[in-house]
Parts: sequence; structure tokens; C-alpha cells
Amino acid sequence: QVQLVQSGGGSAQPGGSLTLSCAASGFTFSVYGMSWYRQAPGKERELVAAMSSAGGRTNYGDSVNGRFIVSRDNAKNTVYLQTNNLKPEDTAVYYCNVLHHGFSYWGPGTQITVSS
Repeated sequence: QVQLVQSGGGSAQPGGSLTLSCAASGFTFSVYGMSWYRQAPGKERELVAAMSSAGGRTNYGDSVNGRFIVSRDNAKNTVYLQTNNLKPEDTAVYYCNVLHHGFSYWGPGTQITVSS
């Protein structure tokens, strides 16, 4: 049974940083790419960052490119999202995601709120 358990997030001032973690279980983590998405109130869910199974390839949404960093530790079955230089428009619920055997699995989501 695929499970994604998220931690981290919270509140930050503009320019601040927060780190999200997503611990995975129920599948062979090291052979699957992992992704982070976010959804702000009234907006569609959007891709934030994605990383290939071995970590050699990454992809970022245009709005976060150069500010956010995705990483993974296959020994810990965990993917991370380091969010830097946060802006108020980064306020959203952040979800980790894996596409496993054709099904899309989502973490429960964690809130990031950026305000002064």
C-alpha cells in the first residue's frame, strides 16, 4: 500500500525559507520519480518540482525555478523540497506525488503561508 507522509511547512516571511519532507512507503522508492505540486485557494494544482528516480534529472515550475530545490534520499525513502526566497504568491498547500503502476498517489498536503 503506497503511503506518502508529509512534514514541514508552516509560516514564513517574504524572503524566508522552509523545507518540506515526504516519506514514502509501500513501493520501491528508488525506482520511481517523485514530484511536488501545490494548490493555492481558487487555483488549479500546479507542478512545483520533479526529480527522477536516481536524482539525475529535475524539473521545476517557472514560478519557482531558481528558488526551490528538490532532492531525495533513496536510503531514507524520502523526497525533500527546499523553498527559498519565499514570496506571498507561494502560499499554497503543497503535495508530494508518485505515479505508481498507472495510479497517481498524493500525500495529505502541507500548508505554506508567506506573509509579513
